[in-house]
Amino acid sequence: MVHLTGATAALAGVILVGARKGKYSKDGKINALPGANLPLATLGTFILWLGWFGFNGGSELIISNAGEANAVAAIFVNTNAAAAGGVIAALITARLILGRADLTMVLNGALAGLVAITAEPLTPSPLLSTLIGAVSGVIVVFSVLGLDRLKIDDSVGAISVHGTVGIWGLLAVPLTNSEINLSAQLIGIGVIFAFVFLASLLTWGVIRILTGLRVSEDDEYRGVDVSECGLEAYPEFTANR
Repeated sequence: MVHLTGATAALAGVILVGARKGKYSKDGKINALPGANLPLATLGTFILWLGWFGFNGGSELIISNAGEANAVAAIFVNTNAAAAGGVIAALITARLILGRADLTMVLNGALAGLVAITAEPLTPSPLLSTLIGAVSGVIVVFSVLGLDRLKIDDSVGAISVHGTVGIWGLLAVPLTNSEINLSAQLIGIGVIFAFVFLASLLTWGVIRILTGLRVSEDDEYRGVDVSECGLEAYPEFTANR
């Protein structure tokens, strides 16, 4: 549920901050604003993927007996399987819809699989974990494209990865855990979204009144690395501006 909480807060922030300049044209066209360094984005995804083993495995809290050690091992397998399923499904989905193998969608597919399996990383089998991750990979592609059509400028896909897919992960828990029923999950999702969205909207609103949420148009164009740090972060692109 922590993923849904963060995504809901992000949604409130994105609504108040507004879209980046040039993201949406007056004629309704959606303009892609690619990331500055995709190799670093890929490396960051791999680091998150590795760190997720500790994130999910650590939820068992102990490995001092055989049962818990086996549980942690199963969690590791399921976590990796879900991420792999998310990668493959996002890759195929993006290829079918966009006509290309979109790297950003693939990276979000990996994270989507990791997010979905986090809700219950122990009870699914490795095969079911892969399927849960695969569904996440499909969902995240459609969610990213859907938010763009709604003119919600989620620049890194966090709302889709942690929110939309986070909901799917919570709904998938009853598939393998008989102690959890679907109605309880739906109630939890509704309560989390309502409380966090309203509280975040209030918080972001106060910040906007007191200090503002956006940098100036000039700083947005040049990059805050220049205005905040006095350095050009990506000098190789300076000549193209």
